[in-house]
Amino acid sequence: MPSNLTKWFLLIPLALIWGSSFILIKRGLLGLSPFELGALRLTCASTFLIVIGWRSLLTIPTQKWKYLALTAACGSFFPAFLFALGQTHISSTVSAIMNSLTPLNVLIIGIWAYKIDFKRIQVFGVLIGMIGSCVLILCGSKAVTVEDFSYVLLVYVACICYAANINFIKTYLSDLKPLAISAGNATLMLLPALAILFTCGFFHKLDNDTVLTSAGYIIILGIVGTGVANILFFRLIQISTPVFASAVTYLIPIVAFGWGVLDGEALNVVQCLGALIVLCGVYLSSKK
Repeated sequence: MPSNLTKWFLLIPLALIWGSSFILIKRGLLGLSPFELGALRLTCASTFLIVIGWRSLLTIPTQKWKYLALTAACGSFFPAFLFALGQTHISSTVSAIMNSLTPLNVLIIGIWAYKIDFKRIQVFGVLIGMIGSCVLILCGSKAVTVEDFSYVLLVYVACICYAANINFIKTYLSDLKPLAISAGNATLMLLPALAILFTCGFFHKLDNDTVLTSAGYIIILGIVGTGVANILFFRLIQISTPVFASAVTYLIPIVAFGWGVLDGEALNVVQCLGALIVLCGVYLSSKK
């Protein structure tokens, strides 16, 4: 399959998976603290990735582990807690739309730190996608108050982490297989995540039905939303540009709004227009 077509086949499932992650976080927070949620998500993802990819660990050169530590921290570990903390005060939809700022940060970090080549049309695509996201957030989702700003900022820091991670992988780890990167990250994250779970006393709360139900949502989020999705995403980064790979974050709010509709939330005409604007931004930012 041509790489130009393959990247779209990777982009769409990623958007569906990650667009669903915010509603899972919302459900998880009903019974778990943000730190329990983040640690359980990472524990499940890491266990899954080590089980399916332990052989690939042998293919990782020693000098690559320092870069794997960076990608583990920026791409999964810190964002898992930042998004959970942010969603204690902002809605899952606002969190999803904030995530669409990632491509802009990818461009800024890539140009500033890595001197990446870009075309003007890619910048237009990023800006158009941001406009579409603003239309979505201003025309139907819960308004963000001044008191919520610090929690919005937590989500934005997570977006910066994602942007740095994309550039790290493209620059330093493009020669490794996606499963090797994922398993390497998992190996580095598992023990810290387990330590946080034990510190929070999570395993003593499993006799609570609400905790068990919330944990079930986060197990799905960890295995599919972090484990499987990371493998797909690392492959997407390798066969496309960093800007195109990060453009998946423009499709995420559309999926998040879809879950809102299924949950009884109305989707108005202006929001549909915003979704179309987002799609145009994704198309333009994919230009090489």
